[in-house]
Amino acid sequence: MTSVDSRSTSPSGRFRDHTTARVGGPAGRWIRAETQTQALEVLRVHPLPEELEREAGRDTLIVLGGGSNLLVSEEGFPGTVLQIAFSGIDTEEHSAGKVLMSVAAGHDWDDAVRFSVARGLTGLEALSGIPGSTGAVPVQNVGAYGADVAQTLKDVQVFDRARGELISFTKEQLRFGYRDSLLKQTTVHGSPRYVVLSVRFLLQSRPDGLSAPVRYGELARTLGLDAESADHERRAPLQEVRRTVLNLRAGKGMVLSEADHDTWSTGSFFTNPIVPKETAAELPADAPKFSAGTDDTGRPLVKLSAAWLIDQAGCGKGFGLPDGPAAGRGAQGRGIAEGRAALSTKHTLAVTNRGTATTDDLLTVARAARDQVRTRFGITMHQEPVLIGHAL
Repeated sequence: MTSVDSRSTSPSGRFRDHTTARVGGPAGRWIRAETQTQALEVLRVHPLPEELEREAGRDTLIVLGGGSNLLVSEEGFPGTVLQIAFSGIDTEEHSAGKVLMSVAAGHDWDDAVRFSVARGLTGLEALSGIPGSTGAVPVQNVGAYGADVAQTLKDVQVFDRARGELISFTKEQLRFGYRDSLLKQTTVHGSPRYVVLSVRFLLQSRPDGLSAPVRYGELARTLGLDAESADHERRAPLQEVRRTVLNLRAGKGMVLSEADHDTWSTGSFFTNPIVPKETAAELPADAPKFSAGTDDTGRPLVKLSAAWLIDQAGCGKGFGLPDGPAAGRGAQGRGIAEGRAALSTKHTLAVTNRGTATTDDLLTVARAARDQVRTRFGITMHQEPVLIGHAL
């Protein structure tokens, strides 16, 4: 068995200092849990509120990991913030060619991916460069470049705030869907029933050091692979896949950088809409469309590209900047949020802080893009990040 631990620094207690969008005010109380025991002490004195209290947004607790999927108002949060900061990775042999990798909830996600790739473990490499902590990735069923967490996750250990006890969920019990899971379904206005403490992945150890089959067209082309070929022909060296994914993400402003305001965001702000097939048929022929199974009645569903919809609705890269698309320049030409927030100049899915933005500024840009898409195509997009003190 191998083990890795990392150290962390103490916080200031303002959300802007601990979220990737760098906005948000103070908390009433800020507790940084460096161990699971410390986290459990806090969780046990903050049981799950009654449903009506949760619906009204009156939980006394916010659980924070890497802060990559959270927008809190500038007024802040009057309750307690529990920052999950304990980290560490363990591995153990599971079966022939299979390795279990257990990761603490507070461990940096990209570091966990780096760890797996460095040890020749296949399955997480396409998820390189995604900001945030490991405990957050099962909640959203985080995915990118044709892979998602559900493909390799074995189980999670959580604290159930309703029952006040530790329990485990298998992959099947988590009811994973597109950017969805039981963990997300039971979170109400940022109030989680289940708090993830550790995650286990079942990864493949390949003697040849090759990746899982590459399924995403852009990644396959960049690697010189044919995404339509047989599985054994769509593999590449693990390190090369990770490096390529990081380069692709960086080109879209999706790898955090202090110097690049295009990365000061929550990542993709909108999920790709899933609509009935007949709704998708009304879009232009060149609109990206992907089969998304069926609904409960058996009606075919289609997944659309939120980035394409935003761009085609007149909200291209830099929407919200004075020199960006016309629809986002505002009446005075200074940008609809005075240029303090805008869609990324590299990728239309990210709503970015240009350096001095507030949460209101970011949501002003997001609402404008959402409304433009709804007016142009009749499709309503929904946000990925959790909003505290605001609604889109």
